[in-house]
Amino acid sequence: MELAILWHFHQPIYRRPHSLSYVLPWVNFHATKNYYQMARLADEMGFPCTYNFVPCLLEQIEDYARGEALDPFQLALELPPDRLGPIEIERLRKFVPAETQASRLQKAARESFFSPIDPLPDDPAEQFARQKEIQRNLIPMWAKLELGHKAELTVSPYYHPLLPMIFDAGTAGPERPGADFRHPGDGHVQIRMAREYFRNVFGHYPRGVWPSEGGMSRETAAALADAGFAFAVTDENLLWKSLDGTGDRTALFRPHLAEGLPIFFRDRELSDLIAFEYQRWPARDAALDLVRRLEDRRAFCGDDGIVVLALDGENSWGMFPRNGLDFLRELYGRLTSHPEITPVFFEDHLARRKPSSEISLKPGTWLGNFSKWSGSPAKNRSWEILSRARRACGPVEELLVAEGSDWFWWFGEDHTEEFSFLFDLYIREAYRRAGVPHE
Repeated sequence: MELAILWHFHQPIYRRPHSLSYVLPWVNFHATKNYYQMARLADEMGFPCTYNFVPCLLEQIEDYARGEALDPFQLALELPPDRLGPIEIERLRKFVPAETQASRLQKAARESFFSPIDPLPDDPAEQFARQKEIQRNLIPMWAKLELGHKAELTVSPYYHPLLPMIFDAGTAGPERPGADFRHPGDGHVQIRMAREYFRNVFGHYPRGVWPSEGGMSRETAAALADAGFAFAVTDENLLWKSLDGTGDRTALFRPHLAEGLPIFFRDRELSDLIAFEYQRWPARDAALDLVRRLEDRRAFCGDDGIVVLALDGENSWGMFPRNGLDFLRELYGRLTSHPEITPVFFEDHLARRKPSSEISLKPGTWLGNFSKWSGSPAKNRSWEILSRARRACGPVEELLVAEGSDWFWWFGEDHTEEFSFLFDLYIREAYRRAGVPHE
């Protein structure tokens, strides 16, 4: 039995339009803490995983790598403790909410930016030097891992749009917004931009794609196939909907063709255990449990089948002890030596076993339906704002940013004012660039 694991790396645009001024610090934070940790583990353990990058994340990592990002959170980390004011303290509390004393808060916040995979020097100046070194070397590290066949790299559409709803918001069915948003051309642009950016960074076009939020439909599958992708990965619920309840469990453990595109479907139960449950378990127990569950899959999978795990490769680790490091080492080690489970890259599996069945793909996301992005009053208002702006301004790049799924995920949620602020900035800038009055 083969096993493919995809780790999805994603952050939306956090800087103001046409600016290097950052509103939120999460690219900076995850670069040194999580993207670096995952690269180091890939190199250290040689365990084959697939790593999916969103181009607008890579673009922002490059801002930090060049030392051009203007990040007020970074400035709060670097200020002398006696110069920290109320604003800087509130910024630092995003990383260490329970601490209030200025010097302890700053020290804890600074140290929270690093993975335990390396010993951390005590001197703040050395810590900042390490941070800059990691930022400069991070993307080259991933390129080297791919060249050494220690990582398979895939991509998502450029600004992480929910493609089925960009192609046609009516695809969301019961969760569709009232706004009539249908711009497949924008979806094609987001796909094409992603492929070109990936080629510029890594020297070749990407072969695989994790569509943003696992969102797929027949139209998006056709677009991805036409763009030149060799495979896509999404959630199993799309498979079961597409089979209309006529398939048996073995259908999950092989790729299927949809509009000519080979698609792998992730095992949701196992993926969600890593994302949401194992953080509460001792690392060894969690790894043993996952391996046992994989062994149970062999009864349905067979020797020539493949189990797919696909999930967030950054945010989950913050809930694990030691940033998930012990769990990942336990898991990779046990799977590497397992006599009946072979870790593989998706493309290598396809080279040996072509999909033999074709399905008519029903629309969906990694959550199943579209309710996290559409259907509520707050989310629908945002689609209306976007739809009016698109009609008035045309396909300007600011609206490609505003099509990102994150804005709609967070609309209507508590304590997400920065996301609303950024969305509004890009909408306003679209009107300004188009030279039409803002509605």
